[in-house]
Amino acid sequence: MSTHRIPAEWEPQDAVLVAWPHAGTDWAPRLPEAQATFTQLVRTLAREIPVILLLPGTADSQPIGQLFADTACPVYLQSADYNDTWLRDSVFLSALPTNATEKHHWLALDFPFTGWGGKFDAQLDNRLNRQLLEQWQLCDHWSPRTFELEGGSVDFDGQGTLLTTVQCLQKRHPLPLPELEAQLKKELAVERVLWLHHGGIEGDDTDSHVDMLARFAGPQQLVYQACDEVNYPLFNELKAMAEELQAFRQANGQAYRLHALPWPEPVFDESGRRLPASYANFLICNERIVMPEYDCPQDEQARSVLQAAFPGYRVVGVPSRSLIWQNGSLHCSTMQLPETVFQDIQPHLVSHEKN
Repeated sequence: MSTHRIPAEWEPQDAVLVAWPHAGTDWAPRLPEAQATFTQLVRTLAREIPVILLLPGTADSQPIGQLFADTACPVYLQSADYNDTWLRDSVFLSALPTNATEKHHWLALDFPFTGWGGKFDAQLDNRLNRQLLEQWQLCDHWSPRTFELEGGSVDFDGQGTLLTTVQCLQKRHPLPLPELEAQLKKELAVERVLWLHHGGIEGDDTDSHVDMLARFAGPQQLVYQACDEVNYPLFNELKAMAEELQAFRQANGQAYRLHALPWPEPVFDESGRRLPASYANFLICNERIVMPEYDCPQDEQARSVLQAAFPGYRVVGVPSRSLIWQNGSLHCSTMQLPETVFQDIQPHLVSHEKN
């Protein structure tokens, strides 16, 4: 029996990590636009929850801090070195002890990050977790792993079930599926793995991360990105994925209740490249669902679907067209910290005051 588990995203959180786009990242050609989007993202989150905003060591923190001087919750500025801002994939996964009396014995699961299979330089990102834990004086929580894994490639129900995609995991680890599944169960302390063999978003360079395709909405529900554009190159893949989701069963043998997200109208950059817009890339943040908006009519439909999937939550949107220019979206840009984890981090932050 495992001593730790990775909580579901709807379980209590005490902070969210975000990284500021700077000239040393791939955001450089569109830096003002990217910084405006991240400002809105951080301000939206800080209405509900504290934010730890990573800044490169060369950044002038004072003008950045002033952007968040009036937020309801504090925005902590944390110096760090990083290649890019996709913290969902580079920051550690928080594993909490199954024994509630040992709540401060959490682990920071630090999986190697290689820039999505070596597509991009990720040397700084791969060292980010150790750097942060050293600054926070929490290296006793550091749990280094040798199994390559990105946070956006896995989704948890908090009760022993993992949702992921064959394409991404076998791309990173060309192993027979039973062997790969056994490794996932060992590394992530789960009992079941739901494998999606189909699905994909054109322009997504993560090799089909599950957080672009389908997500748990509580232990009995799944939300997924549907597609009604029959000429879309991956229409048949997304249709087959929906059929797979219909066939999935909960641990008790019951079918999942499914919620199909609308297909956003095409979004292109100035060169005519179609960008990977997906409404499945939302963040669950305590009593809020923070969803990406793409400035199209389907935004309101997506809001309605997410509201139905998460009754009692407030659904808020963040304009995310500039995010998908870099092939990610809102969930990719964030990483939540469970309550116990943040309680141990907070005393070691650079500043305890609003900036």
